[in-house]
Amino acid sequence: MPIIEVDNLTYYYPGSSKPALANISLNVEKGDFLLITGPSGSGKSTLVRTFNGLIPHLFGGRFEGKVLVKGKDTRYCSVAELSKTVGIVFQDPENQILTLSVEREIAFGLENLGLPREVIRERIEKVLKDLNIVHLRERIPIELSVGEQQKVIVASIIAMMPEVLVFDEPTAHMDPLSALKFLELVHELNKRRYTVVVVEHRLDLVAKYANKIIILNNGRIVVKGEPRNILPSDIAEECGVDVPRYIRFFKRISNLAKISRYPISDKEAAETLKEVLGYGGSY
Repeated sequence: MPIIEVDNLTYYYPGSSKPALANISLNVEKGDFLLITGPSGSGKSTLVRTFNGLIPHLFGGRFEGKVLVKGKDTRYCSVAELSKTVGIVFQDPENQILTLSVEREIAFGLENLGLPREVIRERIEKVLKDLNIVHLRERIPIELSVGEQQKVIVASIIAMMPEVLVFDEPTAHMDPLSALKFLELVHELNKRRYTVVVVEHRLDLVAKYANKIIILNNGRIVVKGEPRNILPSDIAEECGVDVPRYIRFFKRISNLAKISRYPISDKEAAETLKEVLGYGGSY
């Protein structure tokens, strides 16, 4: 059974005559790293809000089809119940910060679950160490950098031990280096045990980690598959997706040089270029 199953989902926001999502069907399997991309307004954020019941429970609107989380229909489960399985990190971490210290921020969700104090303390210590933010324990979250704030939000969600972590454009307000480090953290979490869903535009940084990708446009899935096969396709650029520059480069020279396998990272791009140039040495 897929951990998340979306079956023929169509959704209209309240008062809208145009669907934000139309006939969406997809499966997220345990252990997946699913990358969701597409132009602005294509329905990416709307889609992931259905994974933990924010849509339709908090947003209302017209909801057709179904979303199942571990076999449970989200229409008949509360957001609180679904959040035990699916945790979402939004692009603006300040909107998720509720307390005046990192330690209290992590404890907040655990206290709402009614866990014993000893368990809460153990989980706080564990996530602080796992995410290398022990030094931030007493800091005020709103005074931290965006990257540090995102780590605190991730820690508060991980402490509740969900199975799925959803990141909605988490690097939107980060500089390139901070974005790179944060996505490396997301990759590490996926390798540990978490199923990961990432909505992201910076495909050059994240595509190499994903085993699945879907491209949305006008609320519909245009194409889905493996990033290595999807990103070099013409349809990706036609949809306005920011295809990594190295893929665009090798597409342009493909009529001059045989490209047997498109690279999915800058490291692979360097190796592919060496092959094209017939260079067998090392730098």
